[in-house]
This record gives sequence, structure tokens and C-alpha cells, in this order.
Amino acid sequence: MTVRRNVTPWASAALVLTALLTTSCAGEEPDTGRPAANPPSATPHGYVEGAKEAAEQQSRLLLNDPGSGKTRVLDLVTGKVHRTAEVKDAVRLGMDGRFGYLQAADGTHVLDSGAWMVDHGDHVHYYSAPTRDVGGLPAGSQAHIRSDVAVTAVTDENGRTVLYDRSKLEKGQIATPRTLRGTFNGAVVPYEAHLLAFVTKGGTTQLVVLDRKGEPVASPDVTCEAPQGDAVTRRGVIVGCADGALLVRAQGGSFTAEEIPYGEHVPAQERATAFRHRPGSDTLTAPAGSGAVWVLDVTERSWKRVDTGPVVAVNTAGEGSPLLVLETDGSMHGYDIATGKQTARTKSLLTAGKQDDSDGNAPVIEVDRSRAYVNDPEGKQVFEIDYNDGLRIARSFDLDVKPVLMGETGR
Repeated sequence: MTVRRNVTPWASAALVLTALLTTSCAGEEPDTGRPAANPPSATPHGYVEGAKEAAEQQSRLLLNDPGSGKTRVLDLVTGKVHRTAEVKDAVRLGMDGRFGYLQAADGTHVLDSGAWMVDHGDHVHYYSAPTRDVGGLPAGSQAHIRSDVAVTAVTDENGRTVLYDRSKLEKGQIATPRTLRGTFNGAVVPYEAHLLAFVTKGGTTQLVVLDRKGEPVASPDVTCEAPQGDAVTRRGVIVGCADGALLVRAQGGSFTAEEIPYGEHVPAQERATAFRHRPGSDTLTAPAGSGAVWVLDVTERSWKRVDTGPVVAVNTAGEGSPLLVLETDGSMHGYDIATGKQTARTKSLLTAGKQDDSDGNAPVIEVDRSRAYVNDPEGKQVFEIDYNDGLRIARSFDLDVKPVLMGETGR
């Protein structure tokens, strides 16, 4: 069951910003979406200063060992490993497609992986450049960090939010941020020249749409109890709520919000609170407690629960691909999403054998258009899995660090 609500405009002038929703390559810098400094005829199509454009995806893995602080970037095209600045005691690695945010209690280190893509809808540009350490942000391990092509929003554990100029990060600089008024619940998500945020009013948690100065421009007639977990898809932004999810979309000069309920009572410990998916896919996954997985089909606005073994990590490429579940036996299991039946299984990929998430740094599954990647910290390895060929192990990479934290860029 899907419930759709329209957003009520507060200021039509502010909604003119949605003219930025549709972009093209002509007259833009493809990495920022801003007007180009030179006419299109002056530079090659898709040109980005200091970067090389490629016909294929230029994926890289960011890897960090919190204990030693050693950080590496693994180029999945060449197989080469690049050293970067040491970052000790990181407990979270946030990703936005290009930058990695290594979050520790005393601050966040920003790393430019040097690999990214620009999606223009009808075609995609892939870029690569040297890896670069950008610097630090005064954001602790509990901060929520979300980005789009223009800004990076950092919301601390008290709900205060600041915006950093993304174009400065691309140049290796951290500009003085702009602070938004008020406080918010959960992450503030940049989306289509606006910001999506949750505020508490009258004892309920409500979604508001803000402009980039933090001023409210629209208010949906929806609430979201205990917002936790979010994902940006081609069809809009998904936010996890106690009774399901919200899908927020920008359409025709305004915003709409749709409720996608579970359709049944779901205990708090079995709710979807952390979504994983392939960038560009509209199929999201999340653990459903200790022994099952939620699959959210954003296109169909429907949830499906798949019973699995005890879950360590989960992901899927969507679009008919198998559901990938790393279970506590150390093996990756493939499931048919439609039937819920197991279709394939690997050998144990984890040197330490059985795994759990008690320390918050369990292995993860990263997925792109043809491969999946699993980190084995104790074995100092990363495995590349061909999920379209019965979970065949295509490659393995031996490392000189424990890849406790891992994230993929360039997709």
C-alpha cells in the first residue's frame, strides 16, 4: 500500500530553484552542475581540469585500519594500491561517490579518492585524478554527513547543521561552512538544490524542505516517527521511519512525499534503519533483525522480507540481480528476491570465521554494475565477486593493512 501526499508550497519564488532539477552538459561544469567558466565550444565536452575522462567506470576502494591508522586506496582498474594520510580510531567511513569521510571521536578526515562519475540521465561521464588528502572537519563519529554536487551537509549529534562548499572540496580546500538555524532530527539530506530535514513540532516529527540558506520553502503533510536511514535514488530520496519509509520527490516545480508502509507491525529491532544499494539502482536493502533482510522496491513502492541466516552485511545490484548476504558463517549467500530461495553460496571469505557486528565495524558488501566487493580484515584481503556468475570469486587483493573500513567510489 502506498500513500501519496503533496507538499504545500510556502513561497513560490523559492521553488523557482527547482529549475535546477533538469541539467544538461551544455553550459555546465559536469562535476558541479554550475555554469561553465568557458563556452562549450572552448573546451571538449565533459572536460574537467586536472582529471582524465574514461569510457568505463573508474572504481576505487577506500580502506582503513582504525587500530594502526593506515589508510589505502585500491584502484580496481589497475590493481594498484595508493598510500594516504594515517587516520587512527575511525569508527565510521561515510561515502558520497567521490569523497570518503573517516569519522573518529575527535574529528573527521576528508579523503578525495580521485574517482567519480557524473550522471546526466541519458549519458554518464567517468573521471579519474590523483588521490588527495583534503583535511579535517570538526565533526565527530556520530555526525551525519550527506552530499550532492554543490554542498556537503554535516549534522552533529545535537542536530546542528553546517554546509560546506563542495566545489572547494574538489579543489582540495575546506571553506568556512555556513551554519543553518535551528536543530534537526537525523541527517539533513541535500537534494535537487534544496535540503530535506526533519523537525519536531507538536510532539511529532515532520519533514520540511529548506532552501540552501536553511529557510523553509515547503512543508509536506506527513510525519515520520524515528527517522533513521536514508538513500538517494533516481526516483527520489528514501527515509526510513518507524512504520516504513518516505519517498520524497521533486516534480513539476514542487515536492511530493509518499508513504511506503510495511503493511504490518514491525518491532523496533527489525526495522530498516540503514539502507544499502548500488548507486543508480532503485532496489534498497537493509537488515531486518538478526536473521532476515528487507528489500525495498522503490519503483513498485513495496517491501519484501527475505528470511536468511544471521546477517553480517547485505546489498544488491537490483534489476534482477541476486540479493547478496554475508552471513555469520563467513560466506556470501545469493538469494532470489522474488522467491526468497538461496541460489548460490561462496566458501568462507572471512579469515576469522564467524562474524558479528558487536564492535560496529563488521565487513561490508560494496556493489557496482558487474562486481561485488567484500573486505576480510583479519586476512588483509578484499574479494571481488562476480554476482552474475554464481558468486564466482573473480579476484582477490592482498593488502598490507587490515581493511576494517571499506567504501567504493567512482560509481
